[in-house]
Amino acid sequence: MNRVLALLLLATSAPRLLWAQDAAIQEGRPAVAYGSNPAAGNTFTHDGVELYYEVYGTGEPVLLVHGNGLSIGSLGAQIDNFRENYMVIAMDSRDQGRSGDSPGPLTFEQMTDDLAALIDHLGIGPVNVLGWSDGGIEGLLLGIRHPSKVKKIAAMAANLNSSEYAFYPEAIDLIESSVDAASQAADTPEGRRAFKVASIMLDQPNIEPNALEAITAPTLVLAGDHDVIRDEHTLEIFHHIPNGQLAILPNSTHMVPFDDPELFNATVERFFRTPYVKKDRIKDVLRSFAEMESAATHQ
Repeated sequence: MNRVLALLLLATSAPRLLWAQDAAIQEGRPAVAYGSNPAAGNTFTHDGVELYYEVYGTGEPVLLVHGNGLSIGSLGAQIDNFRENYMVIAMDSRDQGRSGDSPGPLTFEQMTDDLAALIDHLGIGPVNVLGWSDGGIEGLLLGIRHPSKVKKIAAMAANLNSSEYAFYPEAIDLIESSVDAASQAADTPEGRRAFKVASIMLDQPNIEPNALEAITAPTLVLAGDHDVIRDEHTLEIFHHIPNGQLAILPNSTHMVPFDDPELFNATVERFFRTPYVKKDRIKDVLRSFAEMESAATHQ
């Protein structure tokens, strides 16, 4: 997602956000302006960039990571859900949201290292990581670059590169037209920032599939069955992660964390809550058959 798409999301999300605020008020809870909440917000500096983050709830830590050109506010449905049982941490990536700008080109490695620095700054970890789109990429990179800081990773609609092998053709067309539109406004500070962030989708990330084999944390790879990421690419990611699990969400697009947060959040929360057991495609089938036969014999 880039800033052009973010504006479209904002326009379509207003009714749902208002409904959520009304529901909160009816339940006796104050409506929360996620991403713009002084009561939960704070900053720290890493690599010369001031980074804005918010913390909600208590318990086992969950780090939420937003998509391209968006901010903490895009994860409101996830914060609302996970803060009930977890300590939820969310940060605006550099050059995005309320975080400061960085000199030079933007890279996924920089943003990933910012997240690792946040974990150190808060003195927590290892953490569960939930990343969406670009955030999913950063979640995978956390597992590669900072394995000791992650407990489990849920990566929604991540990609390893920007090629036609990762995206469907119409998605590439949308990215190119969105970057072109952002370039038209690059003569203003905000426009330059938007163009800088959007442009990384054209030639980043550059992650070799074999690099995923270094991820030791249990990892749930998610996508919608109508995602902008090719099904084959999502499967390639899954098959290269030693302790991977796969969830293709039905009748869902790239926007399922927003469109159907109940389905998305429940899928991720079950993964976080369930002790990880690596499955064997043959041994576990035979074990289950034996248990079925035993149960039938004792009926």
